[in-house]
Amino acid sequence: MSISRFFIDRPIFAWVIATAVMLGGILGISSLPIAQYPDVAPPTVQISAVYPGASAETLETGVTQILEQQLTGIDGLEYFSSSSSASGSASVTATFRQGVDPDTAQVQVQNKVQQAMSRLPQEVQAQGVTVTKSNSDYLLVLAMYDETDKSSESDIADYLASNFQDSLARVTGVGQIQPFGSPYAMRIWLDPARLAAVQLMPSDVRAAIQAQNVEVSAGQIGTPPFVDGQMLNATVKAKSRFTTPEQFRNIVLKTQTDGSIVRLSDVARVELGQEKYNMSARLNGHPAAGLAIQLAPGSDALTTADAVKARVAELSENLPPGYKITYPRDSTAFIKLSIDEVLHTIVEAIIL
Repeated sequence: MSISRFFIDRPIFAWVIATAVMLGGILGISSLPIAQYPDVAPPTVQISAVYPGASAETLETGVTQILEQQLTGIDGLEYFSSSSSASGSASVTATFRQGVDPDTAQVQVQNKVQQAMSRLPQEVQAQGVTVTKSNSDYLLVLAMYDETDKSSESDIADYLASNFQDSLARVTGVGQIQPFGSPYAMRIWLDPARLAAVQLMPSDVRAAIQAQNVEVSAGQIGTPPFVDGQMLNATVKAKSRFTTPEQFRNIVLKTQTDGSIVRLSDVARVELGQEKYNMSARLNGHPAAGLAIQLAPGSDALTTADAVKARVAELSENLPPGYKITYPRDSTAFIKLSIDEVLHTIVEAIIL
């Protein structure tokens, strides 16, 4: 007897099985993770390094190749790709076999990177090498702009980095955040002619800044051991790191043989500017800055996007006048449309 004849002769049994399968499907679809790129995509771990002022060739030979050589021998590693840009940033993306635990892969890559740190330039070590696990595509792109045009791109980027970036990075499901815009930084523009006139080099200026712009622990007065009758205990406060351009301008670089003092303001222009000048962001003609949200492997895209938007709504309650927030890119719209199409297909299949 064929299977079709078996169910034709027993319609009630066929209905019971069909109903059980449909109920199981309803229970299953409610617990499935929703993502534009499901877990069939292999896990990836990204290594990022910054070498200020270096060319792409210098980055390739001094940073990227060293990191690539160190990745050999990692369990489950399929392949890796790398890029070195003229803006001083290098990245290596390691792709692992499907089924490899992303957390284990990140730990292994982190251990390999630590072994290579001593071979990297001092400037790269000072900036730090970050290892993160996240999908390469953007889940959301958040943009903040000033519709009054009173603020500059640096103002908006600094506000976004100070008040939004760290908080959004802690949202469950967020793998990595890439800023579009640069916050404030102290910029020192050296004059080569003036440096030569006082017989100084850029390395001398850097050494003087590092030596004088420090956080000093001055200690305490009246701590044990102390003399009998000591009744006072006080913490000594010392000057902390410099925060204004004027403080940096007064840094002493050299004392001349005639007793005159060469300060940083004598050989350089000091101002509060952008940390990086390799990016400019505008939205509909208004000055803007943005944050790109990347999804962590295995996270639910819709749940993470809703959590990010809810957190942004909380942080937006005290925005400066004229500041607005929008989402120029939102991949969850495509996911929701795909879910609707799946539901329509399910309903049509049930009817048929």
